[in-house]
Amino acid sequence: MDSRKMKSKKTALGLATGVLALSSLFATPSFAATPKTTTTINSASHHYNQIKHVLLISVDGMHAKDLANYIKNNPNSNMAALSNHGITYSNASTSKPSDSFPGLLSMVTGGSPNSTGVFYDNSYDRKLLPPSAWNMGDKPGTNVLYDETIDNDLNKIDGGGGINPAMLPRDPETKQPVYPHNYVRVNTIFEVIKNAGMHTAWADKHLAYDLVNGPSGKGVEDLYTPEIAANGDATKSIATTEVNDDLKVKAIQNEIDGKDHTGTKSSPVPAMFGMNFQEVSVAQKLPGNGYIDGNGTFSTGLADAMKHTDDSIGKIVNELKDKNLYASTMIVLTAKHGQAPMDPAKLKITDESLITAGVPSNLIAQLTTDDIGMIWLTDQSKTAEVVSAINKNKEKANIKEVTSYVTSRSKWLFNNPATDSRVPDIIIQPNDGVIYTKPGKKIAEHGGFSKDDTNVALLVSFAGMGKGMKKSDSVLTTQIAPTILKALGLNPRALQAVKKEHTQVLPGIEKELVEKKDKDGEKDRQ
Repeated sequence: MDSRKMKSKKTALGLATGVLALSSLFATPSFAATPKTTTTINSASHHYNQIKHVLLISVDGMHAKDLANYIKNNPNSNMAALSNHGITYSNASTSKPSDSFPGLLSMVTGGSPNSTGVFYDNSYDRKLLPPSAWNMGDKPGTNVLYDETIDNDLNKIDGGGGINPAMLPRDPETKQPVYPHNYVRVNTIFEVIKNAGMHTAWADKHLAYDLVNGPSGKGVEDLYTPEIAANGDATKSIATTEVNDDLKVKAIQNEIDGKDHTGTKSSPVPAMFGMNFQEVSVAQKLPGNGYIDGNGTFSTGLADAMKHTDDSIGKIVNELKDKNLYASTMIVLTAKHGQAPMDPAKLKITDESLITAGVPSNLIAQLTTDDIGMIWLTDQSKTAEVVSAINKNKEKANIKEVTSYVTSRSKWLFNNPATDSRVPDIIIQPNDGVIYTKPGKKIAEHGGFSKDDTNVALLVSFAGMGKGMKKSDSVLTTQIAPTILKALGLNPRALQAVKKEHTQVLPGIEKELVEKKDKDGEKDRQ
């Protein structure tokens, strides 16, 4: 989310043994059917197949249509080359809400906000205490704001050396700060992979992405978070955002070279690593850029951001090839979220205050808006009354639908807010193209449930695939997490969210991994 106002405020075992293991590992259609499967792979063991590294890349804002259009118009591009040896999923959906936090967590936990407990980077928790720096006392219930404002110094690229604990919500019993990783309720792939004796790394845009460490706080051994808000905010232009992304690309190259992200210390090549690109998202949002028409035609600025991202991916792939790691690396290209509207003719800027006009202000504990509205109430017994009042504002506030657990349970996607302290009481889905912001600030946003928000790019590529394939299956980005663990020879059910939500491996991947293993085994025999 862009707005930062407080409002009320993560070699074979021997051929015969390998084939036997593969038949056991890949035969079951549902994880729920294999509760007794355990993970025995560690860093000293060989994987069941030749995938030894997974590179996860999120091009924030990139829709499935963006990827398709770019490859169609640039058949010799790096993304096209990956698609020639991969499976492209045209009907992939990210999390709801489609914010960066739940979007990334879906990929690295295998779970929705119902499992992770994370709905947005600007949300609310009815049980936590306000940050000590806010001087609001110890009354439970606080805005939970995990963005650049929690840095020691948001004007420095390293965030001033860390997170400022005084800016974090506090535990009601211990009164200790709740770091982003503490806030996540389930473990991450980084924790599972690290516990298996493998090296992990990640790079992202804020120090708050400490959340990918998972509840242990130690999942990512090499976490690099160059603050994108530093030096006056890199997102004010496409060019400065590209410079910030370049820092992360260099970090990935260093890690491929057997160094840490700084390039100054020797380190194992990560089994699990990756980064986010921010430049496409910025190009979609900045006035004067975005899309030219409803067909998803790129403006000059967006075309530049896509090309720069593609060139950067090429640098990473070339580094893998130079170090003879490309054949053993699975590359997952996706996005935390999309962006809406894609059609500039649908854009309609709306004042968020229109949503709650007529609702007593003392009932609103937190209102979070982008191209969605989420409301946490001070008195949950008033939910139906507030929904009724908001419905009276539907036309002026450009609202498509108002939902709550109390008034529209059949449509409700989340846990009961009466028993889950993180869940909003009311969800506002605006009409397509509506953004709750100030005029002239931006031309697109994310967070909502529309197709433009949620239909993201998803491409899984590895050298062993003989040709590219396209699948129109309806899939979720939560399926990325178990797919990554399977590729590395680990048990997807080691992820708590996968076990809880019965998250499946992406369709088609298991078959390709088995065939790759068989091909590699044949090469070994020859």
